[in-house]
Amino acid sequence: MTRSFPLSRRAVVSALLLAAALPLRAQEPAFTVLDFDWQDAERQRAVPVRLYLPRAASAAEPVPLVVFSHGIGGSRAGYSYLGQHWASQGFASLHLQHVGSDRSLWSAGTPWTLVGRLALAAQDGEAIARVHDLRFALDRVFQSSAAAQLDATRIVAAGHSYGANTTLLAAGAQVERQGQVLDFRDPRIKAAIVISAPPFYGESSPQKILSAVTVPSLHITATEDVINIPGYFSGSADRVAVFDATGSTRKTLAVFEGGSHSMFTDRAGTGGAALNPQVKTATKELSLAFMRSVLGGDSTALIAWPQRFASIVARYVGAGS
Repeated sequence: MTRSFPLSRRAVVSALLLAAALPLRAQEPAFTVLDFDWQDAERQRAVPVRLYLPRAASAAEPVPLVVFSHGIGGSRAGYSYLGQHWASQGFASLHLQHVGSDRSLWSAGTPWTLVGRLALAAQDGEAIARVHDLRFALDRVFQSSAAAQLDATRIVAAGHSYGANTTLLAAGAQVERQGQVLDFRDPRIKAAIVISAPPFYGESSPQKILSAVTVPSLHITATEDVINIPGYFSGSADRVAVFDATGSTRKTLAVFEGGSHSMFTDRAGTGGAALNPQVKTATKELSLAFMRSVLGGDSTALIAWPQRFASIVARYVGAGS
C-alpha cells in the first residue's frame, strides 16, 4: 500500500521560491524576420527590404504575401506592428525601402533644405521609381530562399501616405503625361490596402486616374488625418475622395474619429496617447479581416469589425455597414 505524506509549510515555500528562480522559457515568435539588400542593376538603384515570414509557411502550404510601401521619410523597419501581426496570422509581409524618399531625407542635408528635399522626393520621377521598386521586389522575393513558402497567386499591395499612392499605381491607377497614359499595374496584385492616401497632386480628376483600380480595396483614414508639407497640403476629405474614385466594385472605407496622419506609423502617442494604440489594434484587425475575406472567402470578421470598434469609428462603408 502506498502512503502519502503532506508537505510541510517550509517545503512548500522552498518549492515556490525555486520555481520563481527558474528562468521562464521565452515564447518563440510565430514568424522570422529576414532582411535583403537587393540592387536593381538595370536602374542602378538599391531596394532594401524586410520580410516577415510566418514560421508555419512551407512549400506544402505556402502563405499569402503583402508587399508594403512606406510613406515619405520611412524605411523597411517601419510599420512593424502591421508586419508582425500579419505574419503571426499567416500572411508574409514584405516591407520595401524606397531610397529616393526614405529616412535619409531627414539627415541628407541641413534643416533649411529639408522642404526642398521633401518636394524633390514627391516629384514624378520618384513616384515612378517607387512603383518600379515594388515590381522589382516582387520579382526578387520569388527568386529568394523564401520563394517556395510564398503563394504567388495571393498577393496584396499595401501602403501608407506616399506608399498608398505607390500601392494604387501598382493596383492600376493611371496618370497621363505629355499625352501618354502611364500604366504601372502589376497583374499579380489581387487586392489593395490604402492607408491615408494623398490625392494625386496637380490632377483635376481622381476618377480619371483611379477608375482603373478594380481590385478589391480597403481604405483607412481618420478625421484629423492631415498632410501639411509646404505645397502638398491635404486633409481627410482627400482620402475619402480617393475611395470614392476607385473603380473597385468591392471596397471598404474606415474613418477613425480624431487621430493624425502619422498615427498609422510605428510612432506611439501621435493622434492621442489613448487613441493611438486603439487605432493600431483596429487597423491590424480590419486589414487582416479584409485579406481573409478577399483571399480566403471568410467575411465573418470583416462583417463584425464595425460593431467591435464603433466607439472610435466616425464612418464605415463596406461589409457589415
